[in-house]
Amino acid sequence: MSYPFEFGEKTLWDAGYHSGQLYASLAQGAAGFLDVPSGLTHTPQGGCAVDRDAFQAFVQRLYDRCASTTSKVWWDLARGLLVTSLVLLDRSGGAIVLRPEDASTLDEEKTALARNMAS
Repeated sequence: MSYPFEFGEKTLWDAGYHSGQLYASLAQGAAGFLDVPSGLTHTPQGGCAVDRDAFQAFVQRLYDRCASTTSKVWWDLARGLLVTSLVLLDRSGGAIVLRPEDASTLDEEKTALARNMAS
């Protein structure tokens, strides 16, 4: 059983059911913490539709919060959510602005993770 994340007719990630549910729950929780919509809407078919503009704003806010913290614990807690979100955003054709000192590391992590995220 899968948990697809879809942007229009395109499947961005055909996640395993539990992985998809966990990611969607983490994104919703982080969006509430950041006081911004996640851009993810649960579908009756058992997945999520992605509103790219809202999702892009969510990912940018998440990254900005990560980039502005001095807490290694906060960064480490948010990192998996951020990198997964960057893969989905990239696959939807969206992008965010990254600090030059973070760009190459996050791009490498995104590329490595994307290999394991079926689309």
